[in-house]
Amino acid sequence: MRLTKTVAKLANVYRRGHFHPKCEGNRMETPVFEEFDPVSDCDCPGCALRHRALPPSSPVGRAAVHRTLIVAAAASTALGAGHAVPALAAPHGPVRPGVPADDDPETPQGGAAPLHGAAGTQTQPTDSAKPPPTTRTEIIDRARRWVRAKVPYRMSAYWSDGYRQDCSGFVSMAWNLPGNEWTGSLHRFGDRISKEELQPGDMLLFHNPANPQNGSHVVLFGGWTNGTHTTYAAYEQTRPHTRTLATPYAYWSNANRYVPYRYKYLTTETAARESAASAPKPAGGTPHVLYPGPAAFGPGADNAYVAQLGRMLVARGAGSSYGRRPGSRWSDADRRATRAFQLAQGWRGADADGLPGPRTWALLVTGKGRAATTGAAGPTEPSGTVPAYPGRAVFRPGAENAHVTQLGRQLVRKGFGRHYPTDPGPRWGEADRRAVEAFQRAQGWRGGAADGYPGPETWRRLFS
Repeated sequence: MRLTKTVAKLANVYRRGHFHPKCEGNRMETPVFEEFDPVSDCDCPGCALRHRALPPSSPVGRAAVHRTLIVAAAASTALGAGHAVPALAAPHGPVRPGVPADDDPETPQGGAAPLHGAAGTQTQPTDSAKPPPTTRTEIIDRARRWVRAKVPYRMSAYWSDGYRQDCSGFVSMAWNLPGNEWTGSLHRFGDRISKEELQPGDMLLFHNPANPQNGSHVVLFGGWTNGTHTTYAAYEQTRPHTRTLATPYAYWSNANRYVPYRYKYLTTETAARESAASAPKPAGGTPHVLYPGPAAFGPGADNAYVAQLGRMLVARGAGSSYGRRPGSRWSDADRRATRAFQLAQGWRGADADGLPGPRTWALLVTGKGRAATTGAAGPTEPSGTVPAYPGRAVFRPGAENAHVTQLGRQLVRKGFGRHYPTDPGPRWGEADRRAVEAFQRAQGWRGGAADGYPGPETWRRLFS
């Protein structure tokens, strides 16, 4: 009787197919960090029929899968709960790019390596090197930068932030590790946890000793997408590019071999702010040599690295961008000066976005590269009196206040209201985020500087 019920449940699951979390009336509240690909990317029966993107599977194929499910259910029941059963590579409909169709993820990876920058400026971290502390929000924000940039999957290439463009390089970047790790070493930076303890920013690691380079995979956990905790939002670097997608726990294949880990040096949002405020400034302007990571720069940043960047840029001919001496708070003057230096190196496009990456930092700290050209960064932004910036906390999922309404109305006045189906209201939503992101991109910002969440510089420009 128990076996019959199990088979019936599995057959019912198959008949329904794998449904996208926004389909079939899933009414669970969306996790704070959850983010989904467009519905058109879903291969569930409802979405396939509605978008006519994929051909229907044949009756023969459905019967084969049904028989596979029955065999799997019988084997599982016979072996009992005390014996692990290897995950079957059951098909999930037509193969979607990046979703493995067999037991081995299509995600070959490189080995442990330093950040990719100018030769001699980066060192391979040792086992005793302690990575910097970070918060869950910062981990997810870094992951989203790659998702929005659609960083191509290339195991031998490095993105502008210095991290390798494979699955382990992606998690190394999100955790802000001092170098590029791989699935055989990432566990050193985490503490093993249970499925019930998973929270956004944790990782699910599958290291396959039998085929470590091409048979392993790792993803970031972004939050549960249903109340039964059977699917979650996975942030991952896979073919053809970085993405986030509702994924069955623990993964499409080899599900029983993924192990959850939590970053060892995780800190709370409050502790991070207090630590930054009390951190000692470099004595006598002593320079930091190693690249501190992209989170140290951009709108809202206020730290010693920004001040050091300003001093180095002034010394390399970009001082005309500053109306006064560079300070520790990031401003448009820092962006313009950085871009002037990048343009002087002959860089264009995303390589000259005004945000210092490992290559920019390496040239500045070593005194190499060409000096900046006066006026190369373009005109300054007009200044004006703006309302006081209310802080980041009022512009987050679930926030509801007058500042959100004020922001939305100003975006509409500035011509960025096309994402609002109705007049902007006090509750922060996806329309607000997309409108802010459009405004930020109009400023020439990319990556984390255009994440859709207004910081002090976004606020100032919007109300100027």
